[in-house]
Amino acid sequence: MIQPLVVDTVAGLRAQVGQWRRDGLRVAMVPTMGALHEGHLSLVRMAREKAERCVVSIFVNPTQFAPSEDLDKYPRQLSRDLDLLASAGADLAFTPDVSEMYRAGFATKITVGGPSAGLESDFRPTFFDGVAIVVAKLLLQAAPDCAVFGEKDYQQLCVVRQLCRDLDLPVEIIGAPTVRDAHGLAMSSRNAYLGEAELEIARQFNVILRKTATALTSGADPNGATAEARLALLAIGFRKVDYVEARASLTLAPWRHGSAGRLLAAAWLGNTRLIDNVEVPAA
Repeated sequence: MIQPLVVDTVAGLRAQVGQWRRDGLRVAMVPTMGALHEGHLSLVRMAREKAERCVVSIFVNPTQFAPSEDLDKYPRQLSRDLDLLASAGADLAFTPDVSEMYRAGFATKITVGGPSAGLESDFRPTFFDGVAIVVAKLLLQAAPDCAVFGEKDYQQLCVVRQLCRDLDLPVEIIGAPTVRDAHGLAMSSRNAYLGEAELEIARQFNVILRKTATALTSGADPNGATAEARLALLAIGFRKVDYVEARASLTLAPWRHGSAGRLLAAAWLGNTRLIDNVEVPAA
């Protein structure tokens, strides 16, 4: 198993990618915040299918965390992450520190409208501004041919696509299916916060969402069906439900019967906030 090359400066990243370019190689990128799991590794494997070389960034981005959120306790385990990246075939790990990504005097912001409206933005109002700036920087720094993002963070995927379209960034954005455990729980770095009893409850999250998506496809009223889903999540032990909403697949506008959609949800289990989404097939 060959360890990926580790680079922690933008200059080093550009030098290596530039060499690959001169060799005529196609480059893919997978942006991550580390604490890698099988979901991330599936993105790396997809990236290797799309390109001859794969760059994985590992950077816990402070601009997407509100002061009350878990920036300080977000899991950091670089040595283990590098071993996992080696097993998945990553070629380079870009591991900048905060001072490299946000140098003294940094003052630029990017705000993406459209698919960022509502859902996560209602509860994390600065989140997508932070995502937009760090993703834009990473794509400009690495200049990959394509970048792979997981559908688990579906609203984020839509925001990144909007960002690249609007700024004419010459990067193909590829969405990869959500990876789930044997019980259907979406893989997430924050699952590590859950105890065994909480995991049993969390594994019902996707079950309730799939049942709701089936009801919507069968003609159920969206407001009534999503209200029932919220009550069902609370009944099984979730402490609070931030949202359960049906949206159009591409734009995240309100969903209409007969069209392709996504059912998106966020809920608190103890002190851990989980998100998930499932497809609502067109009738």
